[in-house]
Amino acid sequence: MAKTQKNKATAHHLGLLKAKLAKLRRELLTPTSKGGGGAGEGFDVTKSGDARVGLVGFPSVGKSTLLNKLTGTFSEVASYEFTTLTCIPGVITYRGAKIQLLDLPGIIEGAKDGKGRGRQVISTARTCNCILIVLDAIKPITHKRLIEKELEGFGIRLNKEPPNLTFRKKEKGGINFTSTVANTHLDLETVKAICSEYKIHNADVTLRFDATADDLIDVIEGSRIYTPCIYVVNKIDQITLEELEILDKLPHYCPVSAHLEWNLDGLLEMIWEYLNLTRIYTKPKGMNPDYEDPVILSSKKKTVEDFCFRIHKDMLKQFKYALVWGSSAKHKPQRVGKEHELEDEDVVQIIKKV
Repeated sequence: MAKTQKNKATAHHLGLLKAKLAKLRRELLTPTSKGGGGAGEGFDVTKSGDARVGLVGFPSVGKSTLLNKLTGTFSEVASYEFTTLTCIPGVITYRGAKIQLLDLPGIIEGAKDGKGRGRQVISTARTCNCILIVLDAIKPITHKRLIEKELEGFGIRLNKEPPNLTFRKKEKGGINFTSTVANTHLDLETVKAICSEYKIHNADVTLRFDATADDLIDVIEGSRIYTPCIYVVNKIDQITLEELEILDKLPHYCPVSAHLEWNLDGLLEMIWEYLNLTRIYTKPKGMNPDYEDPVILSSKKKTVEDFCFRIHKDMLKQFKYALVWGSSAKHKPQRVGKEHELEDEDVVQIIKKV
């Protein structure tokens, strides 16, 4: 692929090769044949709290120190590499939400191919709602690219939205390719080539943005995970101010010193922003709202129905209507049904059927 010139004539050929690569990678991760190594198994850590954040990085960048300072959990710290060998969980209580923080063992180059427990580390990272890539300020920024490459190889897409294209298989009628925008990367031939590699001969493909062959492969594979990610640059106490200013130009970046506890509040605020959680306060009838213990909902599922389900799954059977105070209500209180979308820090009172 590196030797092939990129132009319209070779796009078809490159698309085919990319599809083959993606297919082979998937077979590496989940071997289809019997015997041999199993699929990429993660570490057995029970999911607790309202969200899960994983610390990923090379050995000895200060992940364990960061976990110790943020959560008060003890994870062994030493000046040699590979001190942490399993996954150590800790919990931060922040703005009423319990956030589980996982200290994962250091990964090495080639982790996506199964080197050095890398497969377990990245499989566990796939279950996280947000990933913190911990980098050492003294070591070069090339580490950032290496870790991104390892995670991308495992189907984790960092700080990206799922591609806005529709792919639907059908019984007959060949490949239908429609696009609402001008395309520079994909044409009908390339789409057909990629689909035939997956043994798909009848499908509708609709593009709503200028997609690449990789985007199409991601949608066909369907096992991609889109995760927000923060680059935590640790040990900033050991570099000059000029170097810090250069690092400051990185997007999604947060400088800290775990050892001296610099800017840990800033990091927590950034994690909160990236997790995009919604806090809902409950109000029992005839009493004041309970501001101590909010119900936490994710940004994608924040209707009254999700709120009821989060409290107890039988609550919907007795649900009559809800009273809502807060920014999502047009007047206070507003009487709403279970489709109503809630906003952060709303107060909800559920009225049951008698």
